[in-house]
Amino acid sequence: MGWWRRLGLRARLMAVGVAGLVAGFAVGGVALVAALNVALLNTADREALTTAQGIARLVNEDTVSDPLPVAGNDVRVQVVDAQGRVRAASFDADRLVPVLYPDELARTADGEGRFIPGERIGLSGPVRVVAVSAGPPDDRQRVVVARSTAVLRQSVDLLRNVLLVAFPVLVAVLAGVAWRVLGAALRPVEALRRGAAEITGGGRAGRLPVPAATDEIHRLAVTLNDMLGRLDAARARQRAFVADAAHELRSPLTNMRTELEVAQRLADSTDWPALSEDLLTDVQRLSRLVDDLLLLARADDPRPAVAADRVDLGAVLAEAVSRCPSPPVRPFAAPDEPVWTVGDHDALLRVAGNLLDNAARHAAGAVTVGVAREGASVLLTVSDDGPGIPAADRERVFGRFTRLDDARARDAGGSGLGLAIVRELVHRHGGTVTLADADPGVRAEVRLPAA
Repeated sequence: MGWWRRLGLRARLMAVGVAGLVAGFAVGGVALVAALNVALLNTADREALTTAQGIARLVNEDTVSDPLPVAGNDVRVQVVDAQGRVRAASFDADRLVPVLYPDELARTADGEGRFIPGERIGLSGPVRVVAVSAGPPDDRQRVVVARSTAVLRQSVDLLRNVLLVAFPVLVAVLAGVAWRVLGAALRPVEALRRGAAEITGGGRAGRLPVPAATDEIHRLAVTLNDMLGRLDAARARQRAFVADAAHELRSPLTNMRTELEVAQRLADSTDWPALSEDLLTDVQRLSRLVDDLLLLARADDPRPAVAADRVDLGAVLAEAVSRCPSPPVRPFAAPDEPVWTVGDHDALLRVAGNLLDNAARHAAGAVTVGVAREGASVLLTVSDDGPGIPAADRERVFGRFTRLDDARARDAGGSGLGLAIVRELVHRHGGTVTLADADPGVRAEVRLPAA
């Protein structure tokens, strides 16, 4: 079947359609010829039976004439007695030899039709014979009517020949029409293929032509364009991510290279302990940045399931506060009653830590935290008294490498990834994170499902 796979879709559809058409026409032609043959035979039997019944009435009334009154050159009629003698016959019928042999006549019921060779009675082709009983009980006779089926078979043969000639022509015509129709139906598919080839070759914008008809091809084109749009957006995010990551990595690397080059030139006067301290700071910043980049890179893959452990959010927040400098972060003790949620302890600790780092970096004097249960959810808040964030920018700051141009601009240690990581981790836990006014400052609100 390798040749079949090498055929195009249009050719395969055409082959299947023509094969089905030929099979259907063949079955229909055979059924039509058979039905016509049966119908003509039934007609011949009815006519022969009508003739036999008419002659039987004459026999019963004892008004039989000789020769018997029969119309047509293809009909033979005989009246045969119980001894097999021909009492009367039509003009062309044999007056000595019965149409049916004695044993055949005995096996033929009244009104039943049977075939005999036409040569027996001087007719061409098979002959249909019908017999009926007649006469008084003491002198039973049989009326035998033989009718040639040559004319009937000529009609069947004519139909068969017409079908044998007409069917191939009709199949060829319909195949040509089907080829054109398939070509028109598959034209949108070919347009999609050419569009995809142009997009792959970079010849034009990444959108496929959408057919006007709202059919399956239209829906396929719309779906593919949606997919291409998502791929374009993903590529744009990836390029921006790579560019921002390269920029962020370049800054500490540049600092380290500069410090090492200066130290190399001024080796005698270099304060090596101070230099090592500065380099360690830059290395730690690089390490944090690489960890953040790896976490966000994994976030671009299909989201893995987080751990389904019960976590006391109050204890997590207290642990995160204990790792932050005080001031500006005010001390916090976990509530007496646990505030349960479901998730991963380390991931939630990372959420709280990032929010505290961001708030401490921009606070004017103090950072306050809180946690409470509200109905079917738990709420974690981190507030600072810094310059705040304009309402128009509160969604944008959750983007990767996003910094504002005011007091929350680039500063030492900030990479613009903290809030992006917070949103990703919170979303994995089925929660939401938003920013609101703290008057002064801003308050981050993390809402998670309660356990």
